[in-house]
Amino acid sequence: MSKYKLLFRGTAFSSKSSKEIEILKDHLFCIHDDGKIEKIVAPEDPNYQVLLDAYQGKDNFYSLAEGQYILPGFIDLHVHAPQWTQSGTALDIPLYDWLNTYTFPLESKFSDLDFAYEVYNDLVRTLLANGTTTALYFATIHKESSLLLARICAERGQRGLVGKVVMDDPEQNPENYRDADTKAALADTEEFILAVKALSKTVKQGVFPVVTPRFIPSCTDEALQGLGELAEKYDAYVQSHCSESDWAHGYVRDRFRKNDAYALHDFGLLRDKSVMAHCNFLSDDDADLFAETGTAVAHCPISNAYFANSVIPVAHLHEKGVEIGLGTDISGGFSPSLFDNIRQAVMSSRMLEDGVNPALPAEDRGVPGSRITVNEAFYLATAGGGESLSLPVGRIQENYAWDVQIIDTKLPTAKLPIFDPNEDLNDVFQKMLYLTRPENIREVWVQGEKVHSR
Repeated sequence: MSKYKLLFRGTAFSSKSSKEIEILKDHLFCIHDDGKIEKIVAPEDPNYQVLLDAYQGKDNFYSLAEGQYILPGFIDLHVHAPQWTQSGTALDIPLYDWLNTYTFPLESKFSDLDFAYEVYNDLVRTLLANGTTTALYFATIHKESSLLLARICAERGQRGLVGKVVMDDPEQNPENYRDADTKAALADTEEFILAVKALSKTVKQGVFPVVTPRFIPSCTDEALQGLGELAEKYDAYVQSHCSESDWAHGYVRDRFRKNDAYALHDFGLLRDKSVMAHCNFLSDDDADLFAETGTAVAHCPISNAYFANSVIPVAHLHEKGVEIGLGTDISGGFSPSLFDNIRQAVMSSRMLEDGVNPALPAEDRGVPGSRITVNEAFYLATAGGGESLSLPVGRIQENYAWDVQIIDTKLPTAKLPIFDPNEDLNDVFQKMLYLTRPENIREVWVQGEKVHSR
């Protein structure tokens, strides 16, 4: 029998499909040295008792207590790392004003590496404590502090995908917060890519460089073209914002006479490793282009409620074959928790289906077929995120990374309302998604390494 690095015994929940949950009750999870799940053994398997006898009592055997369950680690597809310092601030003003009055002045401070370390270290720690094992980060225009964020992810054990932001258009960006010029922006991006690729060779869970035009309004055509070429040259991830709000969507239409999706595609920025945030105003043709190119959507339901002027039709985009995951959009979204965004994704979809204007007749008020279930929202936060990044994460399945969070439903200070010891596990699962608080997350593991415990 092969020697496993770790053996876990417990009940786990994972997405079987975008709508169905698989419940692995009292299974054994055998973790290889590389941090991947080598084997999952059901109680009826003949090897089950053999493995238990071999590992019980050993330091590398973990048996979950009653009321504890295993969920996959969450995958946050959209985090503005420097904005952690302003989370919960100024969410009542328009996006354009919010960026120029609060966000850009804040992000300009990240030329200071000591300040950047303090903020980024706290953010990565906080996200891990909220069950986020993989995060796709916008940093700032500063190459060195962006690289520092990648190093912090590496050291703390989080799988980080990090982008040095490009903002080179002198007409659209504040004088005190923009790249020196287009040439410098592209050179810094290439140097950043090479530095993160070098760092990644020493990181078990993986860190990845991301080509990051902030959004079309902040970049010149030359920068967008050059970034597309760098993505192709290094087979790099790409992230940006796409058709987020009336203002952003309208700006691109005025500039290019086409929607964001087609403009980004023309610059080589839509590819299988591209993730575009928000996308509330995608047309059906845009969605087809996303599906064709393998471009994913980072759905940020809390942030959208504040800044997007609409509810994104997640169910419709899924039906069209578009990959979708969830993002917190710190700090356009105030919460670092994807549990909160799972809940908001469900609520927003119900509001889109039922409509929100009581002055309209019920039959005219909403968009039929728009609701998603909590199972589907969980899929977006886990397996959907993994598929969006083309990484073997987000599922509790053989050959996937052991990225998990262990939830304690019996914690005295945050006990979930489970009074029947034989309560249906589907109901237990839903209660966890709706009621889990950070203190319920007792342990977090990434690539077979414990990165957080309470």
